[in-house]
Amino acid sequence: MKLYAKTIPQTLPKWATVVTKSADLFEIEINDEHPNFQSLLEEFATEIEPGTFGVKAEDLCSRLGIEMSNLSLQQLVEQAQTLISLIATHAHYEQLLKTGYQPDLNIADAQTALTYLEWELERNREPSD
Repeated sequence: MKLYAKTIPQTLPKWATVVTKSADLFEIEINDEHPNFQSLLEEFATEIEPGTFGVKAEDLCSRLGIEMSNLSLQQLVEQAQTLISLIATHAHYEQLLKTGYQPDLNIADAQTALTYLEWELERNREPSD
């Protein structure tokens, strides 16, 4: 599991590792199999809907002293487009395609959906007459 944060404490628990650090964002890898992490999840678990339990990211980050990244939707869409492009050209993905991987929806479908979302965001940014 990964978290993306703007700030992190000086010391992270043994089950959390900084993977990448840029000027304004930390990527933190969480070893979700670690027993200490599991007990923390149990402490914060709440019932989301009948029979489904989860943990709010803000509760977990607050406990860890992590300030979550608060990117705009436009920034998230741009990051998603970049990641999808990287997936499309990744050697492992290309190998899957060569060996017969044929999903009902493909990378182009995902890119199109994000493009439509970008257009909608731009349209809503324009002043209406």
